[in-house]
Amino acid sequence: MKSKYKKTIFAAVKNPPLDTQGKRVWFHRYNFNMAVKIRLQRKGRKKRPFYHIVVADARSPRDGRFIERLGSYNPMTKPATIDIDRDKAYDWLLKGAQPTDTVRAILRFKGVYYKKHLMRGVNKGAMSVEEAEKKYQEWVEAKEAKIAARFEKSAEEQRQFLAAVSGAPPPREEPVAEVAEEAAAPEAAAGEEE
Repeated sequence: MKSKYKKTIFAAVKNPPLDTQGKRVWFHRYNFNMAVKIRLQRKGRKKRPFYHIVVADARSPRDGRFIERLGSYNPMTKPATIDIDRDKAYDWLLKGAQPTDTVRAILRFKGVYYKKHLMRGVNKGAMSVEEAEKKYQEWVEAKEAKIAARFEKSAEEQRQFLAAVSGAPPPREEPVAEVAEEAAAPEAAAGEEE
């Protein structure tokens, strides 16, 4: 039995809307933007968020089905802890996955976009693959050293804060050494008189 309603997939629009690049969308009936997104999936308890960085269909709910998990992001630590598989993220970017704004900032921070930039130079013939990999590894090592320094600085600030708040009295000077010197001085004076 045929349905009496004809399902229209594409329909021309009089004033078509603009897409993200400013081009006109001529066939706009349903949102056929079935792009794959790289986005955050919220975990953790109330007021203590923790996120998984996932690749998911744009139509799936925020915490719903996903294709692949790329890493994690914990904004509650100081500085924020980001653990991501850079190679998988780079592969998904090449396949056309669109990151959300927050994930784009994370990928830029972790160097995935820098790798994409270098590989574009390789494709144009500006450098070899080995040179690009060497530049990328140097950048990653410098960035990791900077992040480790920030963790150390934050940990030291935390230790100083806890020492100040703990209520422990400041360390006292040792008067014992002075008393020993004073006791030794009269004995030496008595030895000289004899």
